Amino acid sequence: MRKYYFILFLFVSAVTMAQELNCTVTVVAQQTGNDNNQVFKTLERQLTEFVNNTQWTNKNFKVQERIDCSMVINVQNYNNDTFSTTLQVQTSRPIYGSTYSTPVYTFNDKEFGFQYLEFQNLVFNPNQFESNLISVLTFHIYMILGMDADTFTPNGGDEYYRQAQTIANYSQQGNSRGWKLEDGLQSRFALIDNILSPTYKEFRSSMYKYHREGLDLMQKEVRGSKSAIAESLIDLQKMHSRRPNSFLMRVFFDSKANEVASIFGGGPSVNITKLVDVLNRIAPIHGSKWSKIKF
Repeated sequence: MRKYYFILFLFVSAVTMAQELNCTVTVVAQQTGNDNNQVFKTLERQLTEFVNNTQWTNKNFKVQERIDCSMVINVQNYNNDTFSTTLQVQTSRPIYGSTYSTPVYTFNDKEFGFQYLEFQNLVFNPNQFESNLISVLTFHIYMILGMDADTFTPNGGDEYYRQAQTIANYSQQGNSRGWKLEDGLQSRFALIDNILSPTYKEFRSSMYKYHREGLDLMQKEVRGSKSAIAESLIDLQKMHSRRPNSFLMRVFFDSKANEVASIFGGGPSVNITKLVDVLNRIAPIHGSKWSKIKF
């Protein structure tokens, strides 16, 4: 009987303390010409376990609350223990009262080089550099957590963004690209620097209003929800006026452009004359999508 209660306690603990992510990790190695190499399969398996079985916060996530996401590592070159890859990160979150999931964070990390020996231990230290492999993955994990939290609570992602910034700071010692100011305007450094800058504050406030005051209320009142979403997008014009063609604007619409066009592509109609004008100004690269929005 005592053994039964112990097993039951472990089961309940596992449910109430479930990890935060439900992440599909895929390693694609076709470009190497040797994609059947066992090391790629081992890497994929180890990273899947690392990402999904590590507890990244002190919050209690129920199983159904885990964040759905994916990480695709595309190996371009592999030599002994040295990997040259890119990383595609995508995440989504469910919309209240529906079966629909909305994309939240999409990022194509083109500067992902690392060293990995098959079966090596994967250890994350929140305050200390371990390897570029660990740093890049955990940086994006905390970006996923931060973006997701921002969609539920105003500035809810603060603690996760601060951890991502800590990772970015200590990872500069590894001399890998993507962590420093001189690595360009679309690097990991630029991403977390912009997210935490007051210059781009509308990005985060719009993320909250778009999701919580817009999409999450769509089942109750479609017209009002569409109006809230339109207002959240128009608010981005303030950010655009300070920093035209900013990196964060691209990050936002990489995730949201198709969805925005779909939301406003049919009824019930709302006044979107100003919205279309703003969208063409702040995200002209998606002009073909905005042309499908109906007045």
